[in-house]
Amino acid sequence: MCVIIIKQTGKHVPQEVAKTSARINPHGLGVIWLDTFDVTYHKSSEYKVLDTARPFIAHFRYATIGAINKENTHPFRCGNNKQEWLMMNGTIRTLGNFKKSDSKVLAENLGEIPRHKWKKELEQYECRFVTINTHSRTYQVYNKELWTQRDGVWYSKDNVLEDNLVAVYGTLKKGYSNYHSYLTGSKHLGKGETKNKYPLVINGLPYLIDDKGKGHNVEVDVFKVSSGVMAELDRLEGHPTWYRRKQIEIKMKDKTLTCWIYFNIKQTGKGQEWHKTYTQLPNRTRWYEEQDEKESIKEESNYTHRQLSLLDIFEDDCDDCGFDIVNEKPICVDCFHDLEHDGFVNYHCSGCDGWFSEDEVLRFRP
Repeated sequence: MCVIIIKQTGKHVPQEVAKTSARINPHGLGVIWLDTFDVTYHKSSEYKVLDTARPFIAHFRYATIGAINKENTHPFRCGNNKQEWLMMNGTIRTLGNFKKSDSKVLAENLGEIPRHKWKKELEQYECRFVTINTHSRTYQVYNKELWTQRDGVWYSKDNVLEDNLVAVYGTLKKGYSNYHSYLTGSKHLGKGETKNKYPLVINGLPYLIDDKGKGHNVEVDVFKVSSGVMAELDRLEGHPTWYRRKQIEIKMKDKTLTCWIYFNIKQTGKGQEWHKTYTQLPNRTRWYEEQDEKESIKEESNYTHRQLSLLDIFEDDCDDCGFDIVNEKPICVDCFHDLEHDGFVNYHCSGCDGWFSEDEVLRFRP
């Protein structure tokens, strides 16, 4: 995860992009201001500091290695070189531990390497890097072919550029099996239905046929997705060989949106039953159960790592680190935002819009 954003004077980062960057990467924001080359640190939720004409290089962190605290928020000084700083987007599994991030360790290592060898050192990794010299007021971008440029602004990943609206009606619906693999990082705009009627056939799995006027106004979930996520969905659906992506109108509560949707190449047939909605049954196939079991083991390992990383915060004095931890505060297991109780038996996360039961939330005691 993580994202680095490079903006020059006269360019603009849309607030929706900054907000998405914070939602996907909630574990800290660091900024080097290119007009003064000062360094500042913030919570990711303070993304509005980037709503400015000032030029900057900003880094939103998603923690994969190392504790969630100010000390692991980019940028990092490169060893004892007080003027040299590093920002990184990516993960180097051989570096770091529960307390210290891999990026911080890499920055410390760079301090022991001659400056002219940094390019060779950094470009051996499939990560995106920026090094900044606050004395000479210069910066250098590495592995530039992996970056995305939009309206004169550079982004180390395009997943924060959610330019595409997609409507899904099957296993990609929120909470269903393929949602967890493809859409958890994308913004869920809500539920809707197709403005026109289409045949939705359920034969084990559902598929929609492009035969407007027949069937029902099909119920869908609408997401904002990046071009990268859209490409993954194209591969999943076999577009354009087995399914073909097409834009149609989707009615939501107070608006109508033009969204991409995947139609099967099949034609309508006699005797077919057409449905309004698809519901994934609790007694899913054994294949799904096996995948869930594997994912559960993987997630449990990740959550244990995250719990240890979070608990590291309590071993240090964090009064001035800008990260608030409240005793017994329930925390989202997916994005680690604070949760709000619904007054009954569930908790809601405003960060990823997830819902959780009492047994699924994380709680931490210092």
